[in-house]
Amino acid sequence: MFESEDGEMIENRTFDEIRIGESASLCHTLLKRDIDLFAVMSGDVNPAHMDEEFAKNGRFSEVIAHGMWGGALISTVLGTQLPGPGTIYVGQSLQFARPVRVGDTVTVKVTAKDKFEETRRIVFDCQCANQDGQVVITGSAEVVAPVTKIRRPRIVLPEVRLIDKHARYRELLAKTAALEAVATAVVHPCDEASLAGAVEAAKAGLIKPVLIGPEAKIRAVAEAAGIDISPYPLVTTAHSHEAAEKAALMASVGKVEAIMKGSLHTDELMGAVVPKRPGCAPSGG
Repeated sequence: MFESEDGEMIENRTFDEIRIGESASLCHTLLKRDIDLFAVMSGDVNPAHMDEEFAKNGRFSEVIAHGMWGGALISTVLGTQLPGPGTIYVGQSLQFARPVRVGDTVTVKVTAKDKFEETRRIVFDCQCANQDGQVVITGSAEVVAPVTKIRRPRIVLPEVRLIDKHARYRELLAKTAALEAVATAVVHPCDEASLAGAVEAAKAGLIKPVLIGPEAKIRAVAEAAGIDISPYPLVTTAHSHEAAEKAALMASVGKVEAIMKGSLHTDELMGAVVPKRPGCAPSGG
């Protein structure tokens, strides 16, 4: 258990202490990190919440919070303030009036509406409003309120680090946006991965591919994978070794500016690019 270092405590309000009309609230500003954390926790990767490009063309023109993110904030107030520790959540009804966008500050308020002595249950009105006073969520929650007083140290949550595996990739692509595509010899692209990679790089404006290898094999792979290679020149060779030699020659005379490895061994490609020369030995120091 991680206890608060500054001794902060949370304390409940028992069923007998709570009066009709009593309320509690909290404020929270939505960050993109909140959306990502909620998606990780819930598994809800609806592109309306996660995909900025998709969201631009959607109803709200930008990513928005998951609806139940607001519901989770209501749960926070009920579980930590009113009634607080010892509360058992038994029911929730919500209506979502407006989206919550990144940067919105949401004020969550719960107000005791009805009490039931025989079951120790309390019904709360729930409302979430944004920084402009616009209601974004309304509803009601029913809980079993605690009957004994509880006062406990506030738990300090563990730090969570989010790692976006594709962030660096997107950053690099953005840096190349103003650059011209590079004429590139794609050597022996005779499997789906290497051929598709070359075509995707071309579509992204990174390279102008020249496909080099056995024509029949390359076309068979393209047809099987549904890859359109008609926009790209194809230099036919008998085998992978000849493809590597042809690519190295084209690079040496300036017909291409780069060489991209396909489905051949690295040593075979490098053997053509950096050939061994008789009589050459490492220089002494």
